[in-house]
Amino acid sequence: MGKRDNRVAYMNPIAMARARGPAQNSGPTIQDYLNRPRPTWEEVKEQLEKKKKGSRALAEFEEKMNENWKKELEKHREKLLGGNESSSKKKEKKKKEKKKSSRVSKIFSFLSLFLLWDCACLPFGFSCKEGT
Repeated sequence: MGKRDNRVAYMNPIAMARARGPAQNSGPTIQDYLNRPRPTWEEVKEQLEKKKKGSRALAEFEEKMNENWKKELEKHREKLLGGNESSSKKKEKKKKEKKKSSRVSKIFSFLSLFLLWDCACLPFGFSCKEGT
């Protein structure tokens, strides 16, 4: 039994392209681009002036955003200047809450250690409970 022949004939891509013939034009040529209508110098000046002025809608939008920003800054200043007393009270409340939470965590840590000791003593025959 012989092996199957897997060889494929080599196709020269350049020769294949030449065999197809000249490429078809798809789109404008260079001559079309060079012969396109161009604006006059006056029209160019007008367009540049319009760009410098900008759009009215954009100018109005920027003014509105500036006003909103000023209002927001004023509110923030009022909070900072008028809220100094309340911020100190908030800090005191946070300190109290931390103290309470630390007390609770200490109690729970003590209880957990006690339970661990109780469980650790059982295998050795010791008992932490009364009467056993």
